Amino acid sequence: EVQLVESGGGLVQAGGSLRLSCTASGFAFDDYVIGWFRQAPGKEREGVSCISNSDGFLYYVDSVKGRFTISSDNAKNTVYLQMNSLKPEDTALYYCAAGGIVSFKGRDYRYWGQGTQVTVSS
Repeated sequence: EVQLVESGGGLVQAGGSLRLSCTASGFAFDDYVIGWFRQAPGKEREGVSCISNSDGFLYYVDSVKGRFTISSDNAKNTVYLQMNSLKPEDTALYYCAAGGIVSFKGRDYRYWGQGTQVTVSS
């Protein structure tokens, strides 16, 4: 059974940090791109960051560059998203997803987690 389980969300003040984790099982983790997406109430889902487990390629959306860091521990089948200098506009439900190509398009991802809520207070 394929599973992606996110954890690490919570409530934090502006300027604070959180580290999200995405632990995968049931598929060949090393062969996939893992992406982090987020969706705020009333807004469209947007891609935040992704990492290619096969070659280590990293990508970030402009709004999080310099603040968020994605990393992968292939031995643990886990991808992390370290989020620093958080802003109220980062508030959203954060999802991780697994796909075959580096992309910020949701349709390019095959497997999805249930999401973890991040709330940043001002």
